[in-house]
Amino acid sequence: MNLAFLMDGRKCIGCHACTVACKSEHDIPIGVNRTWVKYVESGQFPNSKRMFTVLRCNHCEAAPCIDICPTNALHYLDNGIVDFDTDRCIGCKSCMQACPYDALYINPDTHVAEKCNFCAHRLERGLEPACVIVCPVEAIEFGDMADPNSAISALIAKENVTVRKPEKGTIPNVFYLDGDDASLNPSETKKTDDYLWSEQYKGVGHFAHYAEERSREKDPNDLLIQLAIEAGAKYEGSGNSQEILDRLQSDDSRTVYDSPSKGILWGWEVSAYVWTKAISAGLFFMLVLSEFFGWVNVNDGLMESSLWTSMAFLMITGGLLVKDLDQPKRFLYVLLRPQWKSWLVKGAYFITFFGFIMSILLLNVYVDLGVGSGIFKIVGGIFAVLSAVYTSFLFAQAKGRDFWQSSIAPVQMLIHSAIAGSMVIGILKGEFNSELNLVIATLLEINLGLFIIELTGSHKTADTKAVVDLITRGRYKMQFSITIIFGRILPLLLLLFAPHLVPAQLLGTVVLIGILSSEHIWVRAPQLISLS
Repeated sequence: MNLAFLMDGRKCIGCHACTVACKSEHDIPIGVNRTWVKYVESGQFPNSKRMFTVLRCNHCEAAPCIDICPTNALHYLDNGIVDFDTDRCIGCKSCMQACPYDALYINPDTHVAEKCNFCAHRLERGLEPACVIVCPVEAIEFGDMADPNSAISALIAKENVTVRKPEKGTIPNVFYLDGDDASLNPSETKKTDDYLWSEQYKGVGHFAHYAEERSREKDPNDLLIQLAIEAGAKYEGSGNSQEILDRLQSDDSRTVYDSPSKGILWGWEVSAYVWTKAISAGLFFMLVLSEFFGWVNVNDGLMESSLWTSMAFLMITGGLLVKDLDQPKRFLYVLLRPQWKSWLVKGAYFITFFGFIMSILLLNVYVDLGVGSGIFKIVGGIFAVLSAVYTSFLFAQAKGRDFWQSSIAPVQMLIHSAIAGSMVIGILKGEFNSELNLVIATLLEINLGLFIIELTGSHKTADTKAVVDLITRGRYKMQFSITIIFGRILPLLLLLFAPHLVPAQLLGTVVLIGILSSEHIWVRAPQLISLS
């Protein structure tokens, strides 16, 4: 079997009966939905039209949420349904980043990821999904696409149907008859901050137990207000009558009713953990390389202080990873119930082995274990490099975020880690010698070149271009400019022409702060783009 839904846009009247029936069937809390109806208007008033589009999990045949889930909480059923197991979910929110359709949410009561599961429990009893039963105009068709005699197979074969974001290669099993591109593709519509539910701009799910609590905390200077106005438009409405009339008289398609935003899924903890991991890993492998190539005189004191510093930042990394989970008590599931396609699992093992090798080297400093430290340094360096770059592959598995699908991201993360590690070596030694200066200067030049490539290259999707605009001309323009000037260009000039003008501790600290700032922008900005 290969079960699928077909949404008939010719029939849908936007009554939300499917949404209400779904919430009742599954006891879904306020503020989150497994299925919802999006309203999009187009045309000039009074010759305008409104389209109703039912959105939900697409039960993809190549579901990215399953590949990225670290604990097999998301899985296929034999009938093609993408189902979930709340007992295995750790609340990492990776599936929400991977889904191009914004179909998953964190249940604010149970703190686990949930979504439409085709009412699998009803199907087992021979019943139809709740949304199908309740639809008053029979706009929702479901059935087995593997059966050529089924009604849904006949409709798909006969009618001109479409799916959401086919370019993602997920092979969705939710089809739209008379589907409107402005409704199915969020980048096609303008978003304002005055449509229904848009006041819940701070997000729901793991950000709010109830939507009303968040709406009372509204702060117009909050970063997340961009979720309502940056994703597809330059419009920043105050809601006065003239602006509303101007919008009604515009030819542009506009969203007038949508599901509440889920907010920023990976917050400051993820930005910080990418940074602390870069410092820990970079310090270790740059120390090993410095010892091998003679960039730095690595004596016993420097080796000991570097190992302790690297271990400390690695422990902070682990703490931040656990803190970001909505089910932190289940963090060991990543190691004990691994799903090996997920780079979150691979990264967890890289970090674990890296920490184990550092522990042996630290113990060998105080107790002669009778083992050669050289082989452990080489193996530790390999795992340090893997620990530094694996997050770029995890981000690449987040198919919902186009900006993270960069082929040079692993190189950029490795360069960031190498710069961070070199700076900490300089801070611990209290100086940057000529050999290390040249290495760091080269790394900074490569880093700047990669920024230029990422921000000026060919941007194949509207979402990627929107993120670049946010960084170079929008909300992050000032922060990014300051980061590049003071965290990259100025240190590069000082290292090349006046290496002793600024104390090593100050220079190293400024560069480390600059790396944290740029990592923060790269993690946050893509999450401001609406997926639905």
